[in-house]
Formats: sequence, structure tokens, C-alpha cells
Amino acid sequence: MVVSTEKCRSNLGFPRMGVNRDLKKATESYWAGNLSQEELLAEGKRLREAHWKLQKDAGVDIIPSNDFSYYDHVLDHIQLFGATPPRYTQHNLDPIDEFFAMGRGLQKPQMDAKPAVDVPSLEMVKWFDSNYHYVKPTLQDGQKFKLNANPKPVREFLEAKEAGVVTRPVLLGPVSFLTLGKADRGQSIDPIDLLQELLPVYEELLTKLKEAGAETVQIDEPVLVFDLPPRVKNAFKPAYEKLGNLGNKAPHLLCATYFADIVHNIDVLKSLQNLYAIHIDVVRNPEQLETVIGALGPEQTLSVGVVDGRNIWKTNLKKAIEKVEVATQKLGKERVLVASSSSLLHTPHTIESEKKLDGEVKDWFSFAVEKVKELAIIAKAVTDGPASVRDELEANANSIQARATSKLTNDPKVKDRQAKITDEMFNRKSPFPTRISQQQASLNLPMFPTTTIGSFPQTKEIRIHRNKFTKGEITAEEYEKFIEKEIQDVVKIQEELGLDVYVHGEPERNDMVQYFGERLTGYVFTTHAWVQSYGSRCVRPPIIVGDISRPNPMTVKESKYAASISNKPMKGMLTGPITCLRWSFPRDDIHQSQQAQQLALALRDEVVDLESAGIFVIQVDEPALREGLPLRSGLERENYLSWAVQSFRLAVSGVKDSTQIHSHFCYSEFQDFFSAIAALDADVLSIENSKSDAKLLKVFVDEAYPRHIGPGVYDIHSPRIPSEQEIKDRIQEMLQYLSPDQLWIDPDCGLKTRQWKETKASLTNMVNAAKFFRQQYGKAN
Repeated sequence: MVVSTEKCRSNLGFPRMGVNRDLKKATESYWAGNLSQEELLAEGKRLREAHWKLQKDAGVDIIPSNDFSYYDHVLDHIQLFGATPPRYTQHNLDPIDEFFAMGRGLQKPQMDAKPAVDVPSLEMVKWFDSNYHYVKPTLQDGQKFKLNANPKPVREFLEAKEAGVVTRPVLLGPVSFLTLGKADRGQSIDPIDLLQELLPVYEELLTKLKEAGAETVQIDEPVLVFDLPPRVKNAFKPAYEKLGNLGNKAPHLLCATYFADIVHNIDVLKSLQNLYAIHIDVVRNPEQLETVIGALGPEQTLSVGVVDGRNIWKTNLKKAIEKVEVATQKLGKERVLVASSSSLLHTPHTIESEKKLDGEVKDWFSFAVEKVKELAIIAKAVTDGPASVRDELEANANSIQARATSKLTNDPKVKDRQAKITDEMFNRKSPFPTRISQQQASLNLPMFPTTTIGSFPQTKEIRIHRNKFTKGEITAEEYEKFIEKEIQDVVKIQEELGLDVYVHGEPERNDMVQYFGERLTGYVFTTHAWVQSYGSRCVRPPIIVGDISRPNPMTVKESKYAASISNKPMKGMLTGPITCLRWSFPRDDIHQSQQAQQLALALRDEVVDLESAGIFVIQVDEPALREGLPLRSGLERENYLSWAVQSFRLAVSGVKDSTQIHSHFCYSEFQDFFSAIAALDADVLSIENSKSDAKLLKVFVDEAYPRHIGPGVYDIHSPRIPSEQEIKDRIQEMLQYLSPDQLWIDPDCGLKTRQWKETKASLTNMVNAAKFFRQQYGKAN
């Protein structure tokens, strides 16, 4: 299929939440019973239509559909293909309630003739190297697939068509769907072995989309950026030969890859020449462009991703046009699409919502709405010549130059301090055996010590007071008194629960990165630049615009106060340098290793100040360490792990041996980078583990890991309350791989998003389970 130059502006996906987080508000109201199912579905339809028309009005002519989801697009495919595990289907829930049960768990008491429901959520992990989380397909031995009777991609294509917008449906490809999945607990199936079972469902779906009028379909196969095992790599050719053999019964297929290059899988690409088009990300890896062009079929189209779907800086339009012209000179304009590098899901909605942002820096940014306009400008420049968009190109060049020369970006004092870093600053004073001996003597903790990961529920009252303080409606003194009262309450609750190491609960913190960024130089902040992290959870990443330093202590006052009213060790809570970097929108004008080092120096000062204030347990969270890992093995990955580990060690190594350093990891497949975890030299690691098989802990045995570990014993992303026996069972599993002297007992993650009732009940069961094992092992304080 040849696409005319009149239709070459292509977007791979659009943010789902709406300009004011409308979808978040609607889904949470539905979960709370304050919104009917009909009202929820109507709000979803309103958002979809608004986003389609917005893109059309911006000049995009290849607009995605089926990129919308009420929770997660991979979870949509699980339900679409009839791959819902039996523990959910047995309850005969309404489809959307079954969908949410897989995403967040469901716990309902018996009512009338309806039996009780108690199911945990499916495992959720990071989407490649982003901060978005997807729900893992969880498959059975003998798994059968069946297309949903009213397929969502068809339904939404027709919905768009009725609204006057012809779209390109987006599907997750069959090889990626299976590769990103796993066998359910107690099952042994290798997911890729199910390909032949799954392909007929894709054939049926593509046929239905063609019958509905779809001309092309975007099939995402992002796993092509990985180093794939031979069995997965060899699955592409037969899979797409089968789909390609549908001929005129199916739409033309565009295979989309993103987040890295696919040169190492170029042989796979050559086997896909029967497809209409291939999409590549030339923002992340412009070097792959020439190689991919050489691997295309004689009539195949190339979709060139030149507008960044992962960051918020304005596109350098001149450079983007040059990249597209490399393709058009070799392929002809009729065989090139101008596209976003990936879905714009990972960017905020629009810069126009930012009414308080300084005008100088605001001019440097481009969010999703602005990015689709950039697509149109680039495409017009390529098809009609730069003169057709002269004004837009001049304005863009002025913005790029203004940022490059701004005084906001450079601080000579920061660079001078970086130049004076010595090797000694990366190491603790003594090895772990010496440190742990001193820590045990000073902290006097029992076996199976219990703690939490940091935050406690952020109630409506907390948010109201923070908002009033931000608006100047209450004084700093009034706000501080309120925060002190919240800390008092949290400390008292922990005393009543019987926890062993306390936290102050973080009532003063809006976000684990933003809070620190607001107290550092080099950051700017938005008011409405929300990005979906998982489900209804949205984050508002701060933006690094310049060199970073810490003018004043950031957390010492609250932690010191909490310690003064506590009868147990109080844990200071910090966000580590890599997470501060990865969960911000970073600079693109200096290497991320330099930004991480600046953050580490600022945090080093904070760690030392906490210790001086009497805080002798300090947790420096690095949940994003795995997220930042380059997607392929090799020198780039080795270099990343080196500077990431060094940044963490620089941040924490200024304290005495008797001060215990903790760190926390979210959704980390830590077996992939275990050597780096060990190299952090943290005294205690807590890891998100409740949805994973305990056998993943085997790596700690295989590598003879000597330090302490707290694998999460229950999932905090679900309102479901785990029973005491359930937690005992998890601990018993862990003890197959870990020594009793190593094991800490804690939840999966922070408790900020939970309600107090479920939090207290869950922690009570957790503490009781820990006490049970202390008795079993005959040692307690």
C-alpha cells in the first residue's frame, strides 16, 4: 500500500487522562460507588472523542484508536483475548468489574445470594524503561484464547468513525503480548509456546477491523528492542506470514517499535517485508535510520519517529526535518510517515494549562497537544518545503537558542564541587559485617524486624491543608502545627501496631520526587502536567532545567521531631539520585550521569544532616534504578550501572558505621542487574515482591548475598486486606531462600494511596505474622 503525501502525519498514541485528570476522577468515583457504570463509560467516550478531534484539528491525519484504556492497554488485551485467569472468571463479575479486579484486586463480602469475592491483582511491572506500569499477562498450561464478542478495538474504531474521525487502531502484537507475559503460579507454560493458539484470534480481530472499515492497523512489537532468545526471535516470521496471508481480508499492517534501536534484530525486520510499514524511534536512536532503510522491502513504508514521546522539550524542528529528509531522499516522500517516537502517553496533556510557569522556561516545553502540532509542521516542511512553515521554524529556532544560552542552566559552584569528588567519597568506612554488628548493638531490633516503606495514608484533610498553605490561606506556623499533629498520630498508630522501626509518615510531602525538587535549585514545577503511572495513579514529574544543589536541609526538621516523640528507631526517608532523575523530566543537553551526580551531592548533605540530628536509620529509595537500565546488554548498560551505583554510594557514604542505610526497589526484576544491587552496599534492601514468585529470591542465595532483605509481604496497590495466614505463607516461602537473620517484614511499597482502615488491618496482620515467626525461631526482644 502506498500512502500519499497528503496523509503522512502519524501519532502512535495519546494520553488518556484528559486535561484535568478527568479519567482518574471518574474511575475513582466509580470504585467508590459514587458514579454509575453508565456514567463512567460515558466519560470515557467523551474523552476519546475529544482527543481524536483535538489531534485532527492539529493537523494529524493518522490518528490512533484503541490507545485509550480505563486502566492499562495490556490489561485490555488480556480481556480482549479471553486470557483472564480462572480465579477472576469464576465470580461471574460484570466485564468492567472483572477488568478492574485484575488491575487492582477485589475484596467484597457475601451479600444476599452473591458469594464473597477475594482476589488479588495481577502482577504489575514497568513498561520497558518508562515509569508507566503494565499488567502482566498471566497464562495457564493449556491456555485457550477467544476473541471478545464485542471487541474493544472494533468498537472504538466505529465510535471514532461515527464522530467523523477515521483512525488507525492500535494493537499490542502477538509476540510482544506473549513475551511480556508469564506463566501463572503453579503453571509451567513458556508463553511463546502459545503463539499458534493466539494467532487465530488476531486473524479474526483483523478481519473484523477490515469489515468495520479500517485501512491500516498499528501493531506494536516493542520487544524487538530487546536481546531476544532464539525461540522468540524466530516467532516473528511465521506469525506475520500468517497474518499477512489474510491479504485483502485484513487492514494493512504497520509494525511499531520504540524506546531503542532494532539493528540487532535486523534479520527479523527483513522477514517482515510483507507488512505495509515499519515504525522506528529515531529520537532515542537516530543511528539506526540508515540500516533500517536498507532492510525495508521495495515498496515498504517507513514511519520515522522524530517527535519525542517521552520528554517535554520542544522538538528541534530543523534537526527533525533533516532526519525525515534522510528517509525521503532514499525512499521517496510517498513512502515516509512523520511520527511521534512512541505513544505520547508518557507526556502531559498541554502546556496551555500552565498559567503559573515562568515565561522564559515555558517557551522551552512541548506537551502532547503541542507535540501533535509539531508533527504537522515537520510533515508540511518535508512535503511542501521549509518556506511553507517559515514563521513556525523561526520561532522554534529562537526557543532552542534561548534555552541553550540561558543563565538558568549553569551554576559554576556546582561544577566546581563535582570536580573535587574523591574516590573515598564513594565508600562506607567499614565493610558490612563491621557495620551490622554496630547497628545491632545500637538499634536493638528483634528477629524479623517490621517496618513500613515510608508514607502513610494521605487523607483528604492533609491535602486540604497543603492546598490552603500553598494558596496562602493559612500561615507557615499553622501548617507546621498541623503537620506535627499528623506526625504525632502516625507515631502513636505505629506504637499501637507494634512496629519495630518507625517512619514519620510523610504528611508534608506531595510526591517523593517533587517534594525534594522544590527544595533544590535547578528544578521547575508545573501545576497540571500530570502523567499516568498506573491505573488511576498520576504523577506530576518536576523538570530539571539547570545545575542542581541543596540550599538548605530538606527533611531534617520533620524527622527530628518524629524521633523526639518516638520510643523506637525513627527512619529518615529520602528519594535517591537515580529516582529523582528518572522520575523527573531530565535535561537533554548534558548527560544524565552528570545530573545524577549533582543530585547525589545534594542528598549526601541531607544524609549527613539527618545523622547529626539523631536519625540512625536512613532509607534512600531507588525504585527507578531498574527502570533506567538500558534495554539491551552491553557497554551502554555497563556504563549506566557504573554511574548509577556510584551516584547512590556518593549519596549515602558520608555516615558512621552505626547508621543503617536502607534502600527500596519497586517492581524490579532484580535478577537482571543483581550485581549492581549488591554493589550499592546498602545495609537493608526492601523490594516489591508480593506479586512475584518467591523463587525470584533465589538469586540472593545463588550470589550469597550477605546483607539484610525485606521482600514485600503484601500488595499496597490494592485495597484488599491480606489475612495473617496469607502473610505467614509468604514469609514461609521467603525462608526457603533467605536466612531468618536476614529477613525484614514490610509491605510492598509506601501506603500513601491507601485508606487508614485497610492500612491498620493489613499492618496488624503483618506484625502478628512476624511475631509468630519470632516465636517459631525462639528469639524476640
